[in-house]
Amino acid sequence: MSRKKTCYVFVTGGVVSSLGKGLTSASVAMLLERHGLKVSIQKIDPYINVDPGTMSPFQHGEVYVTEDGAETDLDLGHYERFTNCRVDRRSNFTTGRVYYNVIRGERRGKYLGKTVQVVPHITDEIKRLVKRAARGADVLVSELGGTVGDIEGLPFLEAIRQMRLEEPGRVLNIHITLLPHLPTTGELKTKPTQHSVGRLREIGIQPDILICRTSVPMGEEERAKISLFCNVPQEAVIEERDVDFSIYEVPVELHKQQLDRLVLQKLGLKARKECDLSDWQEMLEVLKNPEDTVRIAVVGKYVRLRDSYKSINEALCHGGIQNGVRVEIVYVESEEVAGKEAALLEDVHGILVPGGFGVRGIEGKIETVRFAREHHIPFFGICLGMQTAVIEFARNVVGLKDADSREFNETTPHPVIDYMPKHLKLMRRRGMGGTMRLGAYDCRIKEGTKAYQAYRTDLVRERHRHRLEVNPRYTALLEEYGLAISGINPQTGLAEIVELAGHPWFVGVQFHPEFKSKPLKAHPLFAAFVRAALDYKYRLLTQFSSGTAAKERL
Repeated sequence: MSRKKTCYVFVTGGVVSSLGKGLTSASVAMLLERHGLKVSIQKIDPYINVDPGTMSPFQHGEVYVTEDGAETDLDLGHYERFTNCRVDRRSNFTTGRVYYNVIRGERRGKYLGKTVQVVPHITDEIKRLVKRAARGADVLVSELGGTVGDIEGLPFLEAIRQMRLEEPGRVLNIHITLLPHLPTTGELKTKPTQHSVGRLREIGIQPDILICRTSVPMGEEERAKISLFCNVPQEAVIEERDVDFSIYEVPVELHKQQLDRLVLQKLGLKARKECDLSDWQEMLEVLKNPEDTVRIAVVGKYVRLRDSYKSINEALCHGGIQNGVRVEIVYVESEEVAGKEAALLEDVHGILVPGGFGVRGIEGKIETVRFAREHHIPFFGICLGMQTAVIEFARNVVGLKDADSREFNETTPHPVIDYMPKHLKLMRRRGMGGTMRLGAYDCRIKEGTKAYQAYRTDLVRERHRHRLEVNPRYTALLEEYGLAISGINPQTGLAEIVELAGHPWFVGVQFHPEFKSKPLKAHPLFAAFVRAALDYKYRLLTQFSSGTAAKERL
């Protein structure tokens, strides 16, 4: 019996970045998966960092963590939310990783005295890493970051060109371009697409399918013109118009244009079943016609770039879907909170403090926690958000006025948040990159807690990205004053979840639950948090039912 051969779909982009290659790749993978195919998915990043772990969220957006502890591009979040594909450290690699592997091999004598060059050694390593991600799938969807013409992307495009030659009929290129609309003339301009495809063809790659991003409908005249000048059949020129409401509309719109059928046809693959999107469309109906709206404040350090909290934004949306409501996110810069929290946090039904690193904005986060605690507003703290909740409680309830984290104050007399010894040693020996507690770890949950009510089980496995933990020397004191440790790691005994007794919903978690939430299956904690925010809104409505102004505010 011959070994199954994988087909490869490479998604490239031209003209400008941020055209939605990640969403398109996720949508293609989802549609093929719905046809019964086994699909794997991958992101290639041309930057020289080995991974995005040390990059600023303002530069890169969030760092997405996989189950096996890889720090990866945020597009992998789209992949997991749209599909059932299992992503891991093989699902994302960079220029830095490629060169790192090749140079290490050269130092060990792998190339037997040969001159190590971009072609063939770098391109061979790229092809090896691409094929490694296939894992016996019917199709691997591989997205190349950046735009055609970028100098750092050339070795990857050369590797794709070689694969098309080496595996004829099993390698497909989907090229995404911008089709700008000029309001002054009312025209869609095809020239940027022509130039982008021309640049790709100079490199030796003829695109099989063109996806044209546009803000207005593409007419048959533009389609015919693009087809003629780009040497692509008209049926393979696909319109990808800006969606009206949600990114989750993208696969539905592409399916309407039969993109999935086109991919199957060009790769010579047979669908094992019809593509059924009924559950997805039902989810979209809930999004478009919610029963109510709740306002959630996200108080963070990086709110100027929404992609810094991409998975949190989506997980809140998922929690809303499960509760039949729309979540309106109010972004609040934590640096601006100190001293004026009432003005910035009033009129919200829940407060979420996300993760982050560094001392900037910390006092604002602590003030936010205090406001949520004292005003009985549903609160959800994630990673650093949990740690600031512990600091606030230690200072203002327990009475440890100098309580702090070692990250912010190495000489604090009350380090209620402290480094994990193993990871502190790693950081001192190896530097910053790859020295955190990363990936999935077990959490044992106590019965009768808010966390247990949400999960409905006593053992879960969640993804982590941190070096500091609640200091076990202080847990008994914290619990004595009413901050319950409701979840612990069974191997280390370290705190994973904290809850405030006597509060409607006040939960902090050391892990990142947002990474495991999906539109069709909200993470239990996000679903419970949104439910608590909705209950809070209803309590206010009942309390102020006779006040017209209060009704309008709600």
